[in-house]
Amino acid sequence: MRVLVIGSGGREHALCRSLKLDPQVTELHCAPGNPGIEEVATVHPVDPLDPGQVAELASRLRVDLVVVGPEAPLVAGAADAVREAGIACFGPSSEAAMIEGSKAFAKEIMTAADVPTARARACVTEEEAAAALDEFGAPYVVKADGLAAGKGVVVTEDREQALAHARACERMVIEEYLDGPEVSLFALCDGSTAVPLQPAQDFKRAYDGGEGPNTGGMGAYTPLLWAPEGLTDQVMREVVHPTMAELSRRGLPYQGVLYVGLALTAKGPKVVEFNARFGDPETQVILDRLETPLGGLLMACATGELGLDPVFKNGSAVTVVIAAENYPDTPVKGDVITGLQETEHAYVLHAGTKRAGDDVVSNGGRVLNVVGNGPDQETARHNAYHLVEQITLRGSHYRTDIAR
Repeated sequence: MRVLVIGSGGREHALCRSLKLDPQVTELHCAPGNPGIEEVATVHPVDPLDPGQVAELASRLRVDLVVVGPEAPLVAGAADAVREAGIACFGPSSEAAMIEGSKAFAKEIMTAADVPTARARACVTEEEAAAALDEFGAPYVVKADGLAAGKGVVVTEDREQALAHARACERMVIEEYLDGPEVSLFALCDGSTAVPLQPAQDFKRAYDGGEGPNTGGMGAYTPLLWAPEGLTDQVMREVVHPTMAELSRRGLPYQGVLYVGLALTAKGPKVVEFNARFGDPETQVILDRLETPLGGLLMACATGELGLDPVFKNGSAVTVVIAAENYPDTPVKGDVITGLQETEHAYVLHAGTKRAGDDVVSNGGRVLNVVGNGPDQETARHNAYHLVEQITLRGSHYRTDIAR
């Protein structure tokens, strides 16, 4: 099978790496890709936000399957254009992708499907926002309604900071704070059937101990040995299947991956957010542990033929994000990176890099994902950090407490 992956980040490098390991995948392309992806796939220039360009490239390459990585191309209609060109696509339609593209739409779906989640108010004016903040109280949770690359959420005890974020949003969702550890669960969906992947946990704050601003994610690990027994089955039963059924009822059958961000509250798991694509950086560790060949799984989702649950290897995986100077504000770009050679139990996934002559340089906020694996979490963690320490990138920073 010939496969085209759309995207250029660490998640797409992880997808390409796993697809390359699938003996069914005989030809692998990625657009626009990055220097790390170039080592496992043929890369092509494309504007991922132009559905016509994506479909034209897929047709020209005569691929059998297109895998759309990021959320923005999905909301823009990349999957629709690919399907209209007669090519199987892993990723929801633009309308179904609004489960991530609009926090208000996601809440509407959850309410209709009776999915456990935080109470919320969709607001447009500052007056509405102020009333909602007072209704729910601190800690205040303010979410920009549209796509914000994982950085549109403010959680704070400071009412003025919450209100300032609300002012900066054209439309926002303000909701009650959900107390409890957060877990990410991905469900592969073929329009009518869904199967779970292994749960993971990511670390959103920029600095050790959960300090600093929210980011797109500074690291992740799997499996979660502390998670309540039966958690995956409960989330599939109470969240994933009702959500898929409600979307189908509205004529929006969901094909692709449904990312469920959960808070494990005293009253049980509740949904913090939905995403319409693989989470980053949780994907990096989940795919490291996936034993079932990825290409066949994604093709089954795209063609409505999803069957058995995926199988995972024993052991653990941990990923640590190396971020550029000044991330998550305005990251510094163009610094040379060295020390990218993999070790026996750790490897590097490129997230925000590009080539400059013979050098690989930083080209984004989250620059690298270092993945370590091992028979247990502590070994995987040690292997990841051992490789992190070999890498040099001027001004970079990373958390030292991932999976501790």
